[in-house]
Amino acid sequence: MGQIVNIPESISSRTDFKRKFSFAEMYKSFVFIPGAISRLGANKKGKWVEEDLVRRIQLAVTEVNGCPACSYQHTKMALEQGMSNEEISSFLSGGDQFITPAEAKAIVFAQHFADARGYPSATAYNAIVQEYGEQKAGVMLAACQVMISGNMYGIPYSAFQSRLKGKPYKDSTLFFELGLLIGGVLCLPIAVLHGLLRGLVGLPNERLDLSTTDTDR
Repeated sequence: MGQIVNIPESISSRTDFKRKFSFAEMYKSFVFIPGAISRLGANKKGKWVEEDLVRRIQLAVTEVNGCPACSYQHTKMALEQGMSNEEISSFLSGGDQFITPAEAKAIVFAQHFADARGYPSATAYNAIVQEYGEQKAGVMLAACQVMISGNMYGIPYSAFQSRLKGKPYKDSTLFFELGLLIGGVLCLPIAVLHGLLRGLVGLPNERLDLSTTDTDR
């Protein structure tokens, strides 16, 4: 209780974007939230993937996207789950000294997921299915999906908070920040309904790039 993690300077003092997302990307990510949350909820009961690994996966996604607000929130959760300051700081800095061999493919997939802007290659996803099994891989994907949705909203929120403190992001505008913040709130119920309808008609909660090679987006 009361333990404070040392957020890496590159995150705590950020005044520019490491990654920016569009409103369309935000909406698409929100659509997958209902299915992803359902999977994570089931995992708490089934305990297929340890909560520590779920948190590490989410920290890895946040590190790639560079969301200060999400970093602060998830460090608090990670501390409550027993992760050490050193381990959390390592994940937020992109370090690998605390990654065990058994977790390596899951963390690499999380980094790829974030780097692919939530649209990972089918090859990468199939690799973790083969490594961990379909059920565990689904939970890992769900952890990434929830995290990137939070990042997409948290990044403009962080920029807006920095603006209020007199340190506006170099490549941002008030219109961009408020546009995504207000637009995100307004579109969330619609996107969630969209996601629920997808589930009702049996559509998968995976959004994968089926091309044979990964391409930059």
